Amino acid sequence: MQLVKVERICLIGHLVSMAFGLAGLLWVMPHPEILSLIPAGQTLFRWSMAGGGVVYILLGTAAVAIYAYRTLGLGRWLAFMLPAVGLSLGSELLGTSTGIPFGDYSYLSGLGYKIAGLVPFTIPLSWFYLGLSSYLLAQAGLSVLAARRGQSLGWLGQIAAIFLGSLLLTSWDFVLDPAMSQTAMPFWYWHQPGAFFGMPYQNFVGWLGTGVVFMSVAALLWSKPVWGQPVLSLKPAQLNLPLAVYLGNFTFAAVMSIGAGFWIPLGLGLLLGVAPAVLCWRWAQVEPTLLHAVPAIETSDESIERMAA
Repeated sequence: MQLVKVERICLIGHLVSMAFGLAGLLWVMPHPEILSLIPAGQTLFRWSMAGGGVVYILLGTAAVAIYAYRTLGLGRWLAFMLPAVGLSLGSELLGTSTGIPFGDYSYLSGLGYKIAGLVPFTIPLSWFYLGLSSYLLAQAGLSVLAARRGQSLGWLGQIAAIFLGSLLLTSWDFVLDPAMSQTAMPFWYWHQPGAFFGMPYQNFVGWLGTGVVFMSVAALLWSKPVWGQPVLSLKPAQLNLPLAVYLGNFTFAAVMSIGAGFWIPLGLGLLLGVAPAVLCWRWAQVEPTLLHAVPAIETSDESIERMAA
């Protein structure tokens, strides 16, 4: 139960820190006179701008990591996190040094120490926690569809879950990237702005491809008996945190896009990201018996309770 409390504190802190970040970027920066009305306002604002991005990513990573350990077990957590962090970091290092696969871009300050002077250490962490949230929602929704036909999620279904999870992840970037690269305090910039609200279309291919690669590696690792049951099945309530993380981060990006007047990216994100994510979560809540047509994985908490009994 202590892990659950820590997980919730990290999740709440993650969401609250994003809200403070939005207030700073969209409200305080255009109206700096507001700081004179707040005790130690200038100091708090400098701290927020210097470390706010790092804090919200670290809290999101902690919340999802604890959740993954509790619900998936240590092996499955690491089998997803290590490929997600390692492969996304490789893509980002390649992208910032060669322009492949995302385009020609560079990171600015504000997201923490840069690995090799190129990629903030927080970036691969965000790939992990958004990637796992997206993949679990996609797999749960498609598992329900397969169970309606009296089937388990076979290899074609696994491929579909990987693609849908990667699409959910990429749809978040539809909304985030145009606004965050053109805000009053950008965190990265494009050397050659593209046709999609300053972003090259190549960026989406890079996002989708990177997601497909590390989710595929994780799915292959999860299929090994050493990690537990070959097929993953979560209880409906266990999908609440992935949905909260996905919607919380999407809301952050959406508010930034609205502030910048980028309505088309927002519409695409809602259509290709939010709608299928909520639909997958809803199917699991409405038809939980179908979600459990395959054996569920014993969680760490349940294992402890069984041994104690």
